[in-house]
Amino acid sequence: MKMEARAIAKFVRMSPIKLKPVVNLVRGKDLKEALTILKFTPGKGSEIVEKVVKSAAANAENNFDLNPDDLYVAEVYANKGPTMKRWRAGAQGRAMMILKRSSHVGVTLKEKNKE
Repeated sequence: MKMEARAIAKFVRMSPIKLKPVVNLVRGKDLKEALTILKFTPGKGSEIVEKVVKSAAANAENNFDLNPDDLYVAEVYANKGPTMKRWRAGAQGRAMMILKRSSHVGVTLKEKNKE
C-alpha cells in the first residue's frame, strides 16, 4: 500500500496567480529535487511553497515512518482563498476598491514504486 503525507497552508496572504508558476515547477518531482528548485527560485512564493513541502516531508517522516529519499510530490496546488476588500481615495472624490487576495497552498507527498 502506498502511503501519502499531506500539508496545507491556509489563508496565505499572496495571490494564487503569483503562487501557481512556482507550484507548477515542483509538481511530480522527487522531494530533494523539489526542495532544491524552491531554494533557488527567487520570490516570496517559493518560500511559502518550500515551507509547505518541508512540512509535508516532516509529516511523512514522523507520522508515517516514510523514508524521505523515496518520496515525490504527487499533488501540489495553490487555490483561491478569501479576498479582503479595502478602499482607497480616488480622483474627484471617488473611492477605488483594493482587493487583497489570499491562497490555500497544499502538498501531497507519496512513496515511489519500488520496482
